[in-house]
Amino acid sequence: MCIVMSVRRHGWGGELPESDDEARRRLVDAARAIVRATEAAPTVAEVADALSVSRATVYRYFPSAESLLLAAVSDGLSSFLDDITGRLSAIDDAAEVVVEGIAFTAEEIERRVEVALVLESGRGAGRKEMTSEAAIELGREILTATGVDWAAHGYRSAEDLDELVVFMLRNLQMLVLDRSEPSLAGPEVRAYLRRWVGPAVDVHPSTSSDAGRRTRHRPRSRSPERGAHR
Repeated sequence: MCIVMSVRRHGWGGELPESDDEARRRLVDAARAIVRATEAAPTVAEVADALSVSRATVYRYFPSAESLLLAAVSDGLSSFLDDITGRLSAIDDAAEVVVEGIAFTAEEIERRVEVALVLESGRGAGRKEMTSEAAIELGREILTATGVDWAAHGYRSAEDLDELVVFMLRNLQMLVLDRSEPSLAGPEVRAYLRRWVGPAVDVHPSTSSDAGRRTRHRPRSRSPERGAHR
């Protein structure tokens, strides 16, 4: 019995959490400490090692490393959401909301590690994949918090809006990866986005998607010219 108790006491720094809420809080605190120390997304193994618990224990409270990361950076994300929604709330033009949303986020990635980690899924090898499920959910939350009537602009379904979010994220990725000199910044990046991204926002996705589906499923007819040479 003593051996069993000593093994159980070894985890959690020798002090077992008194409740699930406390266990969850300690896991989040450990993940947050790793983020602050490394400016990288913590792995489940790193959090488990920090608290001397098994990875299975971490998974009991968080189903994935991504969910653990989101919990660890929730305060920073909430602050970012407050700032960007406040900035976009005064804009009623759909294209301008998209332009400012991309430009402001690109600027904030340089200042807020929490935002960068959520948007840049994938770790190491210089990968910056910005279309993770968490990033799309974050973008959707930002767009729906604005005063824009997205349905009136043709974005009538959740799929339409998610497609717009992915479009924004891919343009954001381009700005983040581009470190050429001189790089676009401030008014220049907004002017660039208004010229190339703004017009695309006004294309009604429902109409274009229907047309695309009709084109894809339309039987291909053999041209008279090609048939005549057989």
